[in-house]
Amino acid sequence: MTDDTTSELTLARMRQDIADFLHESPDQILDDDNLMELGLDSMRIMKLASRWRAAGASMEFSDMAAQATLAHWWSLVSERPAADS
Repeated sequence: MTDDTTSELTLARMRQDIADFLHESPDQILDDDNLMELGLDSMRIMKLASRWRAAGASMEFSDMAAQATLAHWWSLVSERPAADS
């Protein structure tokens, strides 16, 4: 998992972070996969939300849990203005 919380949050970085939590290759994580069905639990989602907020994303756990797909999470990141650091 990447520890650099100051770098720009990208779709590729999000995919990699998810893959790391699931012990999978990033190419195994598809945009529309239900990540909870793949094994991502609420604690890991909260950790990802925290990590990505530290990287400047403006996203909340409740929004992520409502639809646990990479495509939805990326839309949350790309549609909202970045949080102030």
